[in-house]
Parts: sequence; C-alpha cells; structure tokens
Amino acid sequence: MYRVGIGIPGSINPATRLVQNANSTCLIGRPLKHDLEQLLDRPVEIRNDADCFALAECRQGAGQGYAVVFGVIMGTGCGGGLCINGEAREGPHRIAGEWGHFSVDPAGLPCYCGNRGCVETKISGSGVERAFAERYGRRLAMTEIVIGARQGDGECRDAFERFLDDFGRCLGGLISIIDPDAVVLGGGLSGIDELYTDGVERVRRYAFHNGLRTPILRNTHGDSAGVFGAAWL
Repeated sequence: MYRVGIGIPGSINPATRLVQNANSTCLIGRPLKHDLEQLLDRPVEIRNDADCFALAECRQGAGQGYAVVFGVIMGTGCGGGLCINGEAREGPHRIAGEWGHFSVDPAGLPCYCGNRGCVETKISGSGVERAFAERYGRRLAMTEIVIGARQGDGECRDAFERFLDDFGRCLGGLISIIDPDAVVLGGGLSGIDELYTDGVERVRRYAFHNGLRTPILRNTHGDSAGVFGAAWL
C-alpha cells in the first residue's frame, strides 16, 4: 500500500496528535492526520511545509552537497526547516527551524501567535504589507511595494529598505546561532533579486563573524519543492 506525504503550515503535536502552530489557524487543534487516514484508507505522513521544502532542496536542489542546510520560506508567512545530513530535523516539540515566531521586536506589531514583533511580522509579505499600511495609510501588495521602490517611490523605498535590513538582522542572527553550511531561500519573496545582493550584505553586517562565508542560495525547485519534500517522506 502506498503512503501519502503532506506538507502543512504547522506540525502535528507528538503528544496530542493534533495540529499545532499553523498559520492556517482553522487547522489548529484538529486531528488532520487521523481524518485523512480514515478518508484515504492508507497511512499519511504529515510534516511542516518548510521541512518539506528544506528536505527537497537539501537532497535534490540548491542545498545538495551541504551537510547542514537551513531552508527559509518567505511568502504570506515566514517559516524555516533544518536538514542535517539529508534528514529534516523536527525536534521533540516538532518546531525545529520555526524561526518565524522568534520575537525580535517587543514593540513591534502583534503576531497571530500571541507575541509581538516576530520575524514573520517583519519579513513576510503580509507583514511588510501590514506595516506599510500602518505607517503610510495606504494598502499595497508586496509586489507593488517592491516595484514602487525600484521606481523611486519614497514610501515604498523606505519600506523596502526596512525589509532588507530586517532580513539581514533576522537571518544574520539565525546564522550566528546555527552556523549552517548553506541557507536556501524559498517562497514567493525568494524571487526578489535584491535579497541576494543588498540583503546578503545586511546579513553579513549583522552576523557574528566579520568574514561570513555562508552561501545564501535561491531555490532550485520553486513552488514544487514542498511537493517533492512531501514525497520524500
């Protein structure tokens, strides 16, 4: 009997077997694995979508050949997955790599998780859009903010510079803690070219090493990476 692998924006609590920490909050507290196994009549393996992304890029993508790979998903939310020697590390609480809910600014905007100023509020698309609306009183999509910044719109440029600086501070701090062999960026925001130039320079500024050599790589598999990673399960 074949098994089904699924990536979700959360994880399964090992004690309760219920979904936890999902930014799709309707899943929280639900027996998703049990329900799907009953409906499909076959075993189901569920992991965090960032774990699936990191696993695919580590085994077959941009992170191939590196022993310790941190995979970053920057899109509507901000997640992360850690792969060591080709295996995704979950941890006893199933939250390894969840850097999106590390509070970096106690005075920052509230996050759905209950804290303020989480990484996700700073460098996710929804976080940047929300901060822009709060500061300037107009609502723009992340793509519009990026385009406006490139075209010289002062408010967009200010927001985009803040985004790049927050990216550098958050990722630089993470690299200082984990010291991975490589970082792979994924999600909708990973296509922003400036992350690999100005963004990398900000990472170097904030990391605890003057000669930072950690490669920060664009993903290979795009939106399919999570699917490939779920299949690897």
